[in-house]
Amino acid sequence: MPIKAVIEFQARPGQREELRSMLRGISATHGPTAPGFLGSTVYATVDDEDGLVEIADWESVEAQGEAVQAAMAAGIYAPVLELVAAPFRVTRIG
Repeated sequence: MPIKAVIEFQARPGQREELRSMLRGISATHGPTAPGFLGSTVYATVDDEDGLVEIADWESVEAQGEAVQAAMAAGIYAPVLELVAAPFRVTRIG
């Protein structure tokens, strides 16, 4: 069943656009090779100048989980962790 992963990020102060650019780059570079990835969009939050929300479409919960584990193991998200002020929150909906 297709799902959406809604990921909420809190960038370090003043680094929202750098984080946004990095997330878009990861999606463009690694997304096409991730089995089950259908695309994503990154939004700036209106009420928080350091907030971002990414909404990613996946073929299934399993595909999303496996892709995230593989990306973490490969260190793909390491630069993202340098730009966030707090742990990000993921909600999967279907």
